[in-house]
Amino acid sequence: MNFKRTGSIFAIAAVGTMLLASCAGNEGGAGAGDSASASDLSGTINGIGSSAQGTAETTWAAGFQTANPDVTVNYDPQGSGSGRTSFISGAADFAGSDAALKDEELASEFAGCAPGTAGIDLPVYISPIALAYNVEGVDDLTLDAATIAGIFKGTITTWDDAAIEALNPDAKLPSASITAIHRSDDSGTTQNFTEYVKANAGDVWDAESGQTFPYSTGDAAKGTSGVVDAINNSTNSIGYADESGIGDLKAAKLMVGGEASELTADGASKAVAASPLAEGRETNDLAIKLDRTYDEAGSYPLVLVSYLITCSEYADSEKGALVKAYAEYVASDEGQKAAAEQAGSAPLSSDLASKVADAIATIK
Repeated sequence: MNFKRTGSIFAIAAVGTMLLASCAGNEGGAGAGDSASASDLSGTINGIGSSAQGTAETTWAAGFQTANPDVTVNYDPQGSGSGRTSFISGAADFAGSDAALKDEELASEFAGCAPGTAGIDLPVYISPIALAYNVEGVDDLTLDAATIAGIFKGTITTWDDAAIEALNPDAKLPSASITAIHRSDDSGTTQNFTEYVKANAGDVWDAESGQTFPYSTGDAAKGTSGVVDAINNSTNSIGYADESGIGDLKAAKLMVGGEASELTADGASKAVAASPLAEGRETNDLAIKLDRTYDEAGSYPLVLVSYLITCSEYADSEKGALVKAYAEYVASDEGQKAAAEQAGSAPLSSDLASKVADAIATIK
């Protein structure tokens, strides 16, 4: 695909770097928004949110705009927390978020939605969270939940710590201080990371899980790109980030069920498929309650499910039709395949894809 960047279409209170994508071409329209043909769709929709979704959103926007050249899709990867806040306030037409809407957020008044209606969570992006590292002389690293918790809490401070050596008997671990890098902004990736260590190493990780990193340890950086840049620029460092964003950095293996598990999209998909939907939600709200302790061989439970958050009913019906069509493309086989190729995400399972399609069909 040929990408071209356009100028900012809209202003928001806190202006971030806009990630804009538009595409001109004649690639197929099949699957790129079945609610209307290309000639029927025109206008602009604006999204804000997850930096982990950034590559996928660029890919989806380009594919959708190729089939619908009179539509512009803008996406600003400010972070999941900013995305949900902006969507609730009406500053964005949709949000990308690595965490589903909280109960207290669902009780909010959604400015862009029809009165009395709320946002819904559509799982569209599944990806493992990488423990990306830059350690001198180490090309193969295995960590377990307790060791990860100790590193990021700050109780394990050197690479030749006995706990790390026990997991890596053949590695030449340096006698060097660990620089552990976490997100500085409210982040769905942080929520997923802290949920994992809390569930599997609660005796070490004594803080609550959440979108804000809970300890005043290590170094902090904003967004996926900020964490990756910090790791690249700091020898003997480690950080957590969506796998699609780590570039050439190495990723540690994760001990799962007593075995070292490679970071793979298939492993992440296994963990998600074994997890139920959250209870107490509307039928078209597909928030997933991830089973962080899932330990089947080959699975990778340190995973994020990232959501496209939309209104169930938009105050502006024309805007709703555009967002619905875009959501249809994102969740389609074509959209999921494109994201898998460009961002390394795991396509939705057939069962989950069917549920997402049914939920999108209810958007007004």
